[in-house]
Amino acid sequence: MAATSGAGHPLPYDTYREAVARETLRFAEAVRGADPEGVVPGCPDWTLGDLTRHVGALQRWFATLLTRLVQEPPRSREVELGLPDDPREHADWVAAGVPEVAAVLRATEPLAPMWAWGEDQHARFWARRMLFETLVHRMDAERAVGREPHIDPVLAADGIDEFLVNLPYAGLFAPGVTELRGEGETIAFGCTDFGGAADEEWRVRLDPDGFRLLPRESGAGPEAAPPTVVVRGRAEDLLLLLYGRRSHEEPAYDVSGSTALLDRWRARTAF
Repeated sequence: MAATSGAGHPLPYDTYREAVARETLRFAEAVRGADPEGVVPGCPDWTLGDLTRHVGALQRWFATLLTRLVQEPPRSREVELGLPDDPREHADWVAAGVPEVAAVLRATEPLAPMWAWGEDQHARFWARRMLFETLVHRMDAERAVGREPHIDPVLAADGIDEFLVNLPYAGLFAPGVTELRGEGETIAFGCTDFGGAADEEWRVRLDPDGFRLLPRESGAGPEAAPPTVVVRGRAEDLLLLLYGRRSHEEPAYDVSGSTALLDRWRARTAF
């Protein structure tokens, strides 16, 4: 799999720590009192109860990894959950985990070396990953209960970066990613929230040995070849597109170029 060359880790660590707590409480508020058997549009195989248990369990697992600063892939994801038997109490159970997760993130040195499945082999990887896992599922929950979700554009743009930086490594649990190859075709994702500046555009190139996120400084300069397809939209809409929650055929997106390449991208990047 080709290596990535993304924007690094652009937001301060405390931003992730604070946003994880905020997004978790927003998730709990969205699912509180809702039918646990309700359908989740963003996760069609799950009920709202499944989604709630997933968010609470995953946060506790991430916190365990951070506490131990694991140096190799864990052999088990078994952690003490304390999950109530009554599904009506699961929203409060998710919210009750916030102080412990916040304490773990506060006590962890962001640059402490540790195993991660993505590009950044430091503890800060897990804070960033926990945020966007929680944020996207908060949006799933809000859509499931009939609300229109929104994301701060700065966080959404960072979520796009986080997704694209780590995607080449996701074959560990998303085998389709390993089949995403090409002959040099490029996809450009551009945010309209920030005036269309080049530094808010991400370009992915598909090569015979895999795909890579191109460095910002080389991906959109005047000497760069035009992309095969360009997708432009608000940062939150692009984030949901990347996570497979929306389609590029919706009016929220301005698409030019090969939509067939976008269809292939979507089919291989679902997880």
